[in-house]
Amino acid sequence: MSLPLVLLHGWGLDAGVWAPLRTALGTGREILTPSLPGHGTPAPATTRIDEWSNALLAGLPERFALCGWSLGALITLDLAARHPTRVARIALLGATPSFVTRSSDSDSGNWQHGLAPTTVNGFCSGFAADPAASLKRFVALQALGDARRRTVSTLLSAALADVDSAARAPLARALAVLAGADLRDRIASIRQPACLVHGLHDALMPVAAARWLAEHLPDASLTVFDDCGHAPHLSRPAECATLLEGWMLD
Repeated sequence: MSLPLVLLHGWGLDAGVWAPLRTALGTGREILTPSLPGHGTPAPATTRIDEWSNALLAGLPERFALCGWSLGALITLDLAARHPTRVARIALLGATPSFVTRSSDSDSGNWQHGLAPTTVNGFCSGFAADPAASLKRFVALQALGDARRRTVSTLLSAALADVDSAARAPLARALAVLAGADLRDRIASIRQPACLVHGLHDALMPVAAARWLAEHLPDASLTVFDDCGHAPHLSRPAECATLLEGWMLD
């Protein structure tokens, strides 16, 4: 019997963002699309990624294949590193081990394949001031550089998370999880087969971050679509489905 496939969406969106990929994957296996904590579901009071991952893990099957996109990819990496007996294999779409650039006295501590802290802090402040406008800006950045930009923007806009007054604080904490996580030191310990898919023109998670992951994960393959931005599963759902099906059977 095939493993259940769990799909984890990104920040500020809901599970509806997986609709094109689910259609392309067909009905041959069990596919679960849980909401991330803080996206219409209870969220931890902290911004530690392990606590957010654990909150999600409690509702997942005993053993499963895990595919994450954006923030979902960070959570996928965290779960794969800490729960290898539960996570059988991983797929990473638009992934990075650190969303934000990092400076250090050592070369190994430096990380330049992300957004500048000032940019991310500005976005966090903007979300606090005007959540709806910030989410629209985030959608625009995710579709940037994609050959099917209008289609991707429409699909992303249809899957935006609710930003009513009760949702704002959990979403702000989820954004802080995305901004604060740095999983580089855990990557070498992730032994599960890893399938990476990235857009060459990704404006949020540079393709160099995916290449770094592919080099440092012990068992990884990377496919880069040269006409995609941050959401290859929306721009190229059929091709992504083919890659995931091969990864599930490998």
